[in-house]
Amino acid sequence: MAKNGNGKTGRQKLLQRYLEGNPFLTDEDLAQIFKVSIQTVRLDRAELKIPEMRERVKNMARGIYRNLRAIEEDEIVGQLVDIEIGREGLSILTVNETMTMSKTRVLDGRYLFAQANSLALALIDTDVALTGTAKLSFKRPVFNGEKVLARATITRKKGNKYMIRVASHVKEDLVFQGKLLVFDLSEEVNNLENSP
Repeated sequence: MAKNGNGKTGRQKLLQRYLEGNPFLTDEDLAQIFKVSIQTVRLDRAELKIPEMRERVKNMARGIYRNLRAIEEDEIVGQLVDIEIGREGLSILTVNETMTMSKTRVLDGRYLFAQANSLALALIDTDVALTGTAKLSFKRPVFNGEKVLARATITRKKGNKYMIRVASHVKEDLVFQGKLLVFDLSEEVNNLENSP
């Protein structure tokens, strides 16, 4: 937990660092972290000219989808909020009741994989990409109303193969992680389409 040791100035510096690391923290989340009122967080944000979470997400998302090649916007599971094609990206999935298992009310794991997989495909700068293998680990249950922040990073590229690591968090909790091997199949598909 963060400390208020340096008073307002120290808290505001920490607030900026927290939001740079996770722009999806709400005022309520920040109030809990800093053990201050929500109003104090709002005043700090106002002084620092930091918009509320909803506006921060909108600002990040503008224009991101234009650069995608291997996947269409409507195929992304979650909302793509930041991407550097060929390197790394972020998406956020807001869990609703239709995504949960009726008996347990826990998020169906398919959504966590689909979020990770679609984010991984979005990173590849090609017209055709396909996931070949995936090693997945589910760390804790996710519930209705929680927001899952997935961060994907290309860790290695060799020829037409990309190794991508994905880590998904709910606030500070790691809920899912995976390693995906994604193939750039544009050359193979092009050869098939142009063969007699």
